[in-house]
Amino acid sequence: MIKTNAMRMLDKAGIEYDTREYTVDEQDLSGSHAADMLGVDHGSVFKTLVLKGEKTGYFVCCIPVDGEVDLKKTAKLTGDKKVEMISVKDLQSVTGYIRGGCSPVGMKKHFPTWIDASAENYSEIVVSAGIRGQQIVIAPQKLAAFIQGKFSSFMAD
Repeated sequence: MIKTNAMRMLDKAGIEYDTREYTVDEQDLSGSHAADMLGVDHGSVFKTLVLKGEKTGYFVCCIPVDGEVDLKKTAKLTGDKKVEMISVKDLQSVTGYIRGGCSPVGMKKHFPTWIDASAENYSEIVVSAGIRGQQIVIAPQKLAAFIQGKFSSFMAD
């Protein structure tokens, strides 16, 4: 197992977490595939999405891997009239991470972050450790406190 920057940051802050590894399928980088490979409830595995508001700029949403962000709800949440997902080609330059390995912990700079409220239904959730094939298992409240994230409902029905 590789110790990622996200893990080092959590270690330095004294935050408890566990790690899990899975074999990466370059043809299927979806979070659903990761949840299947880990053998865990899809609702407990959260993907990290980066969006941009027309007024507020970049922000992060963490949602269950099978879910979709409702752009209208999210715009209202951020105080924007319009928000959109950033393109995959911009992901690394904005966050320092690549598709399939984007963690809410340790991005190049801090962005406002929202975690879907369903995370609070779990004692632990799974998020990317910052590289493909490695995950962090962490209490949602500890993650939110560390990344200054807020819980909210903004997923598509």
